[in-house]
Amino acid sequence: MDGIMNKLRNLDAYPKINEDFYSRTLSGGIITLVSSVVMLLLFFSELRLYLHAVTETKLVVDTSRGETLRINFDISFPALACSILSVDAMDISGEQHLDVKHDIIKKRLDAHGNVIEARPDGIGAPKIEKPLQRHGGRLEHNETYCGSCYGAEVADDDCCNTCEDVREAYRKKGWALSNPDLIDQCKREGFLQKIKDEEGEGCNIYGFLEVNKVAGNFHFAPGKSFQQSNVHVHDLLAFQKDSFNISHKINRLAFGDYFPGVVNPLDGVQWTQEQPSGMYQYFIKVVPTVYTDVNGHTIQSNQFSVTEHFKGAEIGRLQSLPGVFFFYDLSPIKVTFTEQHVSFLHFLTNVCAIVGGVFTVSGILDSFIYHGQRAIKKKMEIGKFS
Repeated sequence: MDGIMNKLRNLDAYPKINEDFYSRTLSGGIITLVSSVVMLLLFFSELRLYLHAVTETKLVVDTSRGETLRINFDISFPALACSILSVDAMDISGEQHLDVKHDIIKKRLDAHGNVIEARPDGIGAPKIEKPLQRHGGRLEHNETYCGSCYGAEVADDDCCNTCEDVREAYRKKGWALSNPDLIDQCKREGFLQKIKDEEGEGCNIYGFLEVNKVAGNFHFAPGKSFQQSNVHVHDLLAFQKDSFNISHKINRLAFGDYFPGVVNPLDGVQWTQEQPSGMYQYFIKVVPTVYTDVNGHTIQSNQFSVTEHFKGAEIGRLQSLPGVFFFYDLSPIKVTFTEQHVSFLHFLTNVCAIVGGVFTVSGILDSFIYHGQRAIKKKMEIGKFS
């Protein structure tokens, strides 16, 4: 038994020295104090990294199919009234959403950007007690109202009871509504008067669009849109204006839900139009992104990059549709962010490396200073130090 204990004692890599042989120095005390502070700082830094999750980033090919893309927007137009502003969306698959109204809210703005309270419809309109019937006569008592669509009826029993109904019927036919005052419904509702009353106002429009996950565009432009000879056009004749100011401020634009660390490059961007009219275009590259937090909760979202271009038009000749256009395309590469904690063994390994590394470096430094001082002291004693 004693032989085994002696063999184990001989394996001791840390031989002990009698305290009587220790030589303590001022430089050694200073180095010990500094190295202890460095150890503590590095330890707390490592502890902070261990307690907080780290994010791992990967790039993979996007193999998802049949998904939709949600576009959240909040845009202010200081010189376009809400009554003439419309939203359209279309993609390369041929699907179109014209004059989108659902999930979208408009707020009228005054010249200072303050929100104006909504007013009752019909203010400023001439009061007509008996609207014009489809058959040509005026509405009488005990008679159901059925307004004319002015040639845009699809079936004989179709009725257009409001100015919006007539404009929608014309849009489906691909016709432009050149003079709303000739339409009984528009005259009765004061369509042109309402536009004149809102002259000089702005509009804040916000909401979201749900579109196919393919390349496409959505745009904000004056007038009601329709297809004419397979060309997308807007009915601008009804507003009796030669130019439109499409100055705008993008308060928020996001493709998908928010996730920690996302940066939307168009948030807060403002552009002021200096030419009489034109088309402002944003070309956007959307990158699918998946964010998984430390609890395993996954957020399917997107990031994007953008470039801009303005296409001007001459006064009185609207060569290009005035409006703000967002053309987007999807990247085939998906980015995944995964939050995860550092393992305890990894933390323990780093702590040991910190303690051992600082202890070794401080020991080398102390030995260098101690032996240097002794060498200088010896030379001074024999008078060879100069």
